[in-house]
Amino acid sequence: MSELVSIITPTYNAEKYIRQTLQSVLDQSYQNWEMILADDASNDETVTIIEEFTQKDNRIKLFKLPENQGNGFARNAALEKATGKYIAYLDADDLWFPEKLEKQIQFLKTNNLHFTFSFYHSIDEEGNNLNRKVESPNPLTYKQLFFCNYVGNLTAIYDADYFGKIILETSQKRQDWRIWLTILKQIKIAKPVPESLAFYRIRKNSVSSSKFKLIKHNFGVYREFHGYNFVFSVLLMMRFLYTQLIIKPRYIKKI
Repeated sequence: MSELVSIITPTYNAEKYIRQTLQSVLDQSYQNWEMILADDASNDETVTIIEEFTQKDNRIKLFKLPENQGNGFARNAALEKATGKYIAYLDADDLWFPEKLEKQIQFLKTNNLHFTFSFYHSIDEEGNNLNRKVESPNPLTYKQLFFCNYVGNLTAIYDADYFGKIILETSQKRQDWRIWLTILKQIKIAKPVPESLAFYRIRKNSVSSSKFKLIKHNFGVYREFHGYNFVFSVLLMMRFLYTQLIIKPRYIKKI
């Protein structure tokens, strides 16, 4: 019998994309999943669209937060409701390939792993393929992850029976990177499924599209999450920027 996968999706004003995201989950060849959506007080048609899907498939579960408290809070709220052995993440504007869950769960079992991720393709706001595949070191060590987040949030799956539910402070940015660092600090090395299994949507006003915001939030990982002093955090950020600008582009392939 296949184990249950809990898919964690925070939503906020995602009416433009959420239908496609939900459909990409419904299209999964691996069928034993629950999708837990925590809506962060959207003021558009996001909730209405999700409710259309919940009426058709009871594996899709919606929880409406009474007030807007941020993406991290919504993600934690969804995670607290999860009942699956495996935890997977999918943001409200990203998409999965149909075989995504099946291949990753099989990869975990075959290799006796408790965490994995995959490569992914990039698309623009309108869903146009940017003909770019984002890969990672294989295997990925804690040291490599320490200086660059190679794990795409939309591709990660971990075993909650092994790690427990990893819930971090909601006030901290780059919550996803902090989760992977928590995991790799324990297991030391992670192996990705060495193929693209998802579409990551690049949006103009997202944190990942703003270099200044990224620098600020990544600095916070060293300063707040790891607890290093200001000077040492600055030195670490210099190494981070070198990795981000010089090393990571080697793993971005044109297709």
